[in-house]
Amino acid sequence: MNDSSVALNGDLSLHVVVDTQTLDWTPSPGGHVLRKRLHRVGQAESGQVTSLVRYEPGARFPAHDHPQGEEILVLEGTFSDEHGDWPAGTYLLNPEGFRHAPFSSDGCLLFVKLRQYPGADREHVVVATGSRPWQPSVRKNTSWKKLYAQEPYTDFMRLESWDTPAAIGQINFPQGAEILVLKGSFSDDRGHYRTHCWLRIPAGGSVHPTSNEYCELYIKEGGFSYLRSAPLAATG
Repeated sequence: MNDSSVALNGDLSLHVVVDTQTLDWTPSPGGHVLRKRLHRVGQAESGQVTSLVRYEPGARFPAHDHPQGEEILVLEGTFSDEHGDWPAGTYLLNPEGFRHAPFSSDGCLLFVKLRQYPGADREHVVVATGSRPWQPSVRKNTSWKKLYAQEPYTDFMRLESWDTPAAIGQINFPQGAEILVLKGSFSDDRGHYRTHCWLRIPAGGSVHPTSNEYCELYIKEGGFSYLRSAPLAATG
């Protein structure tokens, strides 16, 4: 089976929703590092991957490189490597050429995206999001925190808080988007999205929240430029 035929949610033209709370944890080659895969195109351990990853207490990986970069948002606990200790709320972009040996002394939960950030001149980014104030957005009832944007790259990532989602109106994503619900939940005419639900909105798509529950989200736009699409792929 060739690379392009090995995929999970590989068709970028589709609206995808994954309720991660319904998925089972599966072991990685690291043994005490578990994962829930949300998206994969390519071979199992060397393709483009988006996952929730859980380090059990004391779990560690041997030192390794990150071809085409790595993005991490620490959701719970503390994630560590030889460069530092990164508590919940830390955002990391580890570019091409970055090398580390990650571990977690007490365990942690991460949102991880691999091999989706080509470009040797990307900055290494560390953001302690908990210490950054929310900034007002152009959309009413919405605030945001910048995570990453760097010219000439098209991808840009942020956190958003929605005080009253139903009051926001329709949110359009001309380039497509990925969303991870971090806190609370929201609904639209397609369904209800609770904490740690992952959505991928195709280019030209939108969401129109209808609920009134406060929620916080990770949102990535402009990233489809660096994703391989697998419209005929089998799920696996």
